Amino acid sequence: MTTEFRPPNLALSTIGLSLATFMQVLDTTIANVSLPTIAGNLGVSSNQSTWVITSFAVSMAIALPLTGFLSRRFGEVRLFTACTLLFALTSFLCGVSQSMGMLILFRALQGAVAGPMYPITQSLLIGIYPPAKRGMALALLAMVTVVAPIAGPILGGWITDNYSWPWIFFINVPIGIFASMVVANQLRAKVEQTERPKVDYVGLVSLIIGVGALQIVLDKGNDEDWFNSSFIIVTSIVSAVGIAVFLIWELTDKDPIVDLKLFRHRNFTVGTIALILGYAAFFAIALMVPLWLQRNLGYTAIWAGYASAPLGVIPVLLTFVVGKYGPRMDLRLLAAAAFVVMGLTCFMRADFFIGIDFYHVAMVQLWQGLGVALFFMPVLTILLSDLQQNEIASGSGLATFLRTLGGSFSASITTLLWERRAVTHHEQLTEHITAYSPTTQAAMQQIGQGNQQAAAGVLNDIITQQAYQISFNEVFHALGWIFLALVLVIWLAKPPFTPKARSVSGGH
Repeated sequence: MTTEFRPPNLALSTIGLSLATFMQVLDTTIANVSLPTIAGNLGVSSNQSTWVITSFAVSMAIALPLTGFLSRRFGEVRLFTACTLLFALTSFLCGVSQSMGMLILFRALQGAVAGPMYPITQSLLIGIYPPAKRGMALALLAMVTVVAPIAGPILGGWITDNYSWPWIFFINVPIGIFASMVVANQLRAKVEQTERPKVDYVGLVSLIIGVGALQIVLDKGNDEDWFNSSFIIVTSIVSAVGIAVFLIWELTDKDPIVDLKLFRHRNFTVGTIALILGYAAFFAIALMVPLWLQRNLGYTAIWAGYASAPLGVIPVLLTFVVGKYGPRMDLRLLAAAAFVVMGLTCFMRADFFIGIDFYHVAMVQLWQGLGVALFFMPVLTILLSDLQQNEIASGSGLATFLRTLGGSFSASITTLLWERRAVTHHEQLTEHITAYSPTTQAAMQQIGQGNQQAAAGVLNDIITQQAYQISFNEVFHALGWIFLALVLVIWLAKPPFTPKARSVSGGH
């Protein structure tokens, strides 16, 4: 049995780790609202500018499952410090980019070094906190995970409007340097056993090809009209072949680069499934609500951000309560309560209508925050509960990778469903509208004041708006039932959820 490591200043170590994670998660959304400005300044189309998001997402998705391998090779503290400093450097390079090609390249490099940051932070926090307080550490990390994506578009929009778009990347430089220096200093005495694992080149190459191609398909599918595009068809085939080779090889290789055998642990499997599906549904909400506010209700990007922002209020307020008292309860109860609350808020949105006011939208976001506050800590604790200390970095990296992939699937599927169902409803709503109907003639006379062409355009806009609203309501009705189904899933986990294998450094 070895003595557990404790840093000289636990609070300062936590701030350093949390700041780096906040910076990294913030960068997944901060550039979104700045794309039109970036496209204009660099002289490219808005469609080309979306590669700023895609390149980051693809590289991060590839790097995430490599976390376990990299931490064994270099050690967790060294890996965290290097990734955080490189993130600051690549952020600076993004800010000084003079062309779209340069920006996409540096965003890809930024995504690659960002991949291991979240799972390594999770592993280090669990390692430096005593077993009784690990729930607090995970709750704090969960709060960062929720608040950063909400703050991203608001902060990005404000910086772009008041300064210039490069500053959305430059702000990472001092934060990254500070966080890496603090963690390197506080954790320098932490003894870590590194090894030189054989590089699984087949696994690495098949991972890069399979996951990279899949992420491109999910990010670009809607823009390219899915399988009506030869680009999407070819990329999907490449992805399927790459992932098939990767899975077969990793499950049979003696020293795989990604340890898929972690799924032999029951709680890891159940917790990861709950995390993937729960996060995917949560991600769909986070994506659709601002889009709906802008498309249907005419909000600006900033005001859509303000209406969405109350989601982060309750997680901030309840973090320490959930972290302190949550582990004393059956964590399945907490997670089930989270799914029920988020399901109910989805059903509330299924009753939204065109004329709804800002207050009611914001209040539903606020109440959803209660579900989010109860979601991450218990689910993360459950999925890590039966892993050994030396499996935490691998398990966290694999679970975070699958969670991220679940979010990408969710974004593509919900956007596609919203669009396709809106087209269907538009057709249904126009079935009984003809130029020969007295009701239609009276309505067009009133709308257009004698101008038939203008009236027809206005009427079509109204029908389109209502079609999107009906489709929006349907999607949220489905999301509500997904959350309620997850209540059953989480009860497949088996207590106890105390970190018995990790109560000593290195496990048994």
